[in-house]
Amino acid sequence: MTLEDLKSNARRAAFARRKQAHAADSGASCGVLSSFLAGHRGVPVAGYMPIRTEIDPLPAMAECAAHGDVGVPVILAQAQPLKFSKWTPDCVMIDGPFGASIPQVDDFIVPEIVIVPLVAFDDKGGRLGYGGGFYDRTLELLRAQGPVLAVGFAYDAQQADQLPLEPTDQPLDMIVTESRIIEFNR
Repeated sequence: MTLEDLKSNARRAAFARRKQAHAADSGASCGVLSSFLAGHRGVPVAGYMPIRTEIDPLPAMAECAAHGDVGVPVILAQAQPLKFSKWTPDCVMIDGPFGASIPQVDDFIVPEIVIVPLVAFDDKGGRLGYGGGFYDRTLELLRAQGPVLAVGFAYDAQQADQLPLEPTDQPLDMIVTESRIIEFNR
């Protein structure tokens, strides 16, 4: 079985777990993320616009936007790092690539905290994404420029015992779920 086959199988299983967790979500899954981010008021944060069954960071992002810059990812081209355009709860949004909304007006920021969506995570900070490599390239670039905190945001059910990872996969510094924070010593 190839690495791509292993990743495909891991994604399929994780999507099923995430779908169940999302269906059971009472709408309060963002509380732990909000509490964590409250300790970082004014720090530039990148979040994301949730698609499909992704856990929703928008309430925490709105709280952050009251105290500092918040950006959402913009895909400029395939195989390139993401850029983060300034977002506020009331900004005009348009359809972007892959079904995620983006601000109508680009006003790019450089985040110090990146809330990272994911399909699955492990207990070492490994992350399985959708397979495009956008966050891996982005985190590598941001880390080369200075300190950045990569915070995976997911349901507890998205944790996997093992993930098929590659050397280019950027590790997360912490995972925040609906019930806990898992920190990794890096």
